[in-house]
Amino acid sequence: MHVLIAGGGIGGLTAALALHRAGHQVTVFEQSEQLRPLGVGINLLPHAVGVLAGLGLLEALKATGIEAAEYVFMNEFGQTIFADPRAMAAGYDFPQLSIHRGEVQMILYRAALAELGPERLRLSRRLAGYTQDDLQVEAHFEDPKGTARETVAGDLLIGADGIHSVVRARLYPDEGPPIWNGATMWRGVTRAKPFLTGASVMKAGWTSQKFTCYPISRPDENGDVVINWIANLRGATKDLLSREDWSRRGNLADFLPRFASWHFPFLDVPKIIADAPAVYEFPMVDRDPLPHWSDGRVTLLGDAAHPMYPISSNGATQAIIDAEALTDALVETDHPVVALQRYEAARIPPTAKIIEMNRQEGPDVILDIVRDRAPEGFTEIQTIVPL
Repeated sequence: MHVLIAGGGIGGLTAALALHRAGHQVTVFEQSEQLRPLGVGINLLPHAVGVLAGLGLLEALKATGIEAAEYVFMNEFGQTIFADPRAMAAGYDFPQLSIHRGEVQMILYRAALAELGPERLRLSRRLAGYTQDDLQVEAHFEDPKGTARETVAGDLLIGADGIHSVVRARLYPDEGPPIWNGATMWRGVTRAKPFLTGASVMKAGWTSQKFTCYPISRPDENGDVVINWIANLRGATKDLLSREDWSRRGNLADFLPRFASWHFPFLDVPKIIADAPAVYEFPMVDRDPLPHWSDGRVTLLGDAAHPMYPISSNGATQAIIDAEALTDALVETDHPVVALQRYEAARIPPTAKIIEMNRQEGPDVILDIVRDRAPEGFTEIQTIVPL
């Protein structure tokens, strides 16, 4: 079966490798002119790491990422509310990896180049549309300038083309723009000394003002690591609904003053922010869960299918799990339409649940409870919240 994948991000490349391993011919079309390790840090949860381990990528991932040891919730004064063990420390078979998003994509890209061959990874190709009948799907691509066009036929088309997916817009033309919840995130990476265990994911503040950070590199010769951080404020900026771009530069003056007093014994938050070589800004957006992802021989994957707020580290993880589920469905049946129906039946319910849970702030609600009960801090957390 020839599978066409629109989008060479983490989800699309994972699907390409998994489907190739399952015996399918796969061609990936990516609109970027070249793939580079862009973006900032992410966390890959154990199930996703297990999928990538099955593709032979675990050692490459562990060579650049950090195996997260704990997830620590704190108040704005740096006092610990609770600490949760992560991954293998919590009994999972695979680690949770804190890692640079771009490194994950490049590890996948290099593996795909080696296994699929460069002719199967087509850059500078943006999906413009598609047509299909009972026998095949024809995908229409163009270059970034819209001057060079080509049509490629295949048995399946996977739209792994992100939150502004062309495929999703074709399936749901009246959906409208992504939904903004009023919060804005600023993200950056800063080289500094490790904090807490050296493998801690820390979140401090409350749901309207949060700071999250974690290391995404091994210590260098000076003992410094690269720390990924996210500053999250609700109601800080207006009219951001058209700004879902990971590469938009942010302005420190828009958010740093709100964190100016956050000097923790183990981490100087305003210094970490100010020392970042670049800061990126975008609104916290998602889309409503869909009743269906597939139409005949065409389906969605990753952010194209289920864009969600980046709470509980589920974005890239769910895209990787999508790739596994889609491959499994195509192993179970050689009928492409039936396979896509099985795939979406397996993946729509859990991803819809995560979208809804993230809209309720997930476990972050504990931060609000503690702040409401102890706005000036606490001596013993058990007197504030019995844990």
